[in-house]
Amino acid sequence: MGDDLYWDPFDTAIDTDPYAIWRRLRDEAPAYYNDRFDFFTCSRYEDVETAHRDVKTFSSAHGTVLEMMTDDTFPGGQMMIFLDPPTHTMLRSLVSRAFTPRRVAELEEPVRAICADLLDPHVGHEGFDYVQDFAAKLPSAVISTLMGVPAAEREEVREHIDLIFHIEPGQGMVNDTSFSAMIWLAEYYAGLLNERRRSPTEDMTSALTEVEVTDPEGVTRRLTDEELLGFLNLIVSAGTETVARLLGWAAVVLAEHPDQRAELAADPELLPGAVEELLRYEAPSPVQGRWTTRPVELHGVTVPENSKVLLLTGSAGRDERHYDEPDRFDIHRGADSHLSFGHGIHFCLGAALARLEGRVGLQETLARFPAWEVDHDRAKRLHTSTVRGYAEVPIVLA
Repeated sequence: MGDDLYWDPFDTAIDTDPYAIWRRLRDEAPAYYNDRFDFFTCSRYEDVETAHRDVKTFSSAHGTVLEMMTDDTFPGGQMMIFLDPPTHTMLRSLVSRAFTPRRVAELEEPVRAICADLLDPHVGHEGFDYVQDFAAKLPSAVISTLMGVPAAEREEVREHIDLIFHIEPGQGMVNDTSFSAMIWLAEYYAGLLNERRRSPTEDMTSALTEVEVTDPEGVTRRLTDEELLGFLNLIVSAGTETVARLLGWAAVVLAEHPDQRAELAADPELLPGAVEELLRYEAPSPVQGRWTTRPVELHGVTVPENSKVLLLTGSAGRDERHYDEPDRFDIHRGADSHLSFGHGIHFCLGAALARLEGRVGLQETLARFPAWEVDHDRAKRLHTSTVRGYAEVPIVLA
């Protein structure tokens, strides 16, 4: 390994263009160790996939975001993303009912209507900020609809969700602004749950307050407030942030590939494949943390027990060992084997909804605006240790 090879998820300069470094990690140091922040990496597709499957060895219980990982199990309450089996299995079997194919399919027309409300005001104008005016608002509105958040309160909820991902230099997402937003949202969701217990409706929040589960001890019960709040917080924060980044990347990548964009405008049937290729090509969440429960041998390197390991999903999507010409964007590739939604028991519960939002969002965009250019001088990147994309993408309409 060359002495000049260095990668960490906090370096914004690296994050701007990480592909060459990721390639070197895959080729020269597939079990790279960063002594500054004390973590190992898996950068090849096969290794990332294996780690996702082997939850006994690669635990999520100590957190999945590097700056939040500690020797103690993560103080995340009952949020599924920070749980291992059997508790994770119990909760996932329950909350997966919120994302049945039928429930997601029923959301298509509401999603389309939200897209129209957000996009129609820009028809006939010279341009707009595709992320701030559309991509960041769509998933929040969809999730809020699913949860039953009143329309008048959705923008305030979205603003606090954005603040969860606030970054302080040297602190990452461990900062007062982020924590304050988490507290505000927890209090808001607690109020929503209490309201739905008093006056149930047809939304997902009402349904979750009424269902029963059988826990690992064989006791049948309803979810605790902590479990309910953990799930609502997870679905809102994860479901809004990643879809916003996906659509932001779509605006940038399709502007760089106008011929393929024209194909999509002419034939919406190509959009599902295009969404999968976008997820592979520019993973919205390119880094996920895990904690080893035993020593692991990776490419001649011994990763000790109780080590932090970062799974580089973004690198896995560009691994030439798994994909032909991985640095080429191709909507005809058929890249549905990507790992951008995770894999195994922690596969993203909201993947079907995210795919729906991506497909419908792009279809409605292209129906109104078949061509655009990105004003890169005014575009602003968004960067955390686990999320990568754009906070602002001003587009100029053709």
